[in-house]
Amino acid sequence: MNRKGFTLIELLIVVVIIGILAAIAIPKFANTKEKAYLASMKSDLRNLVTAEEAYFADSVKYTTNLGTAFATTSGVVGPTIATSADGWTAWVKHTTTTKTCAIYVGSTSFAPANKEGEPKCI
Repeated sequence: MNRKGFTLIELLIVVVIIGILAAIAIPKFANTKEKAYLASMKSDLRNLVTAEEAYFADSVKYTTNLGTAFATTSGVVGPTIATSADGWTAWVKHTTTTKTCAIYVGSTSFAPANKEGEPKCI
C-alpha cells in the first residue's frame, strides 16, 4: 500500500520552526510600532512650529491657544504649550506609549529638547 502525505513528526517540526520565526518577528514589529508613534509626535511638533510662526507673523506674539489652526494626529495628546519672553515650549504624548516629545523656540530650553526647533523624545 502506497500512502501519500506528511507524517506527524514532519508537521510538528514545521510548527516549531514557524513558532521560532514568530518569536523573533513579534518583538521587532512592536519596536516598529513604537517608532511610528514617536514619528507622529515629532511630526506634530514640527507642524506646531509652522502654526506658531504663522500666528507670530500675524500677531507679533506667540500663543498657547492656536484653536483650529493646528490639529494633532490621531492618538497624539496635546500639545501643552507655554510661552516665554522670547519664544515658547511645547510637549506632546501618545495614548499608546509612555514616551513624551518636546520642542522649544527661543532661549528657554525644555528637556528633552536640547536644540532650538528640533523635537526630542524620552
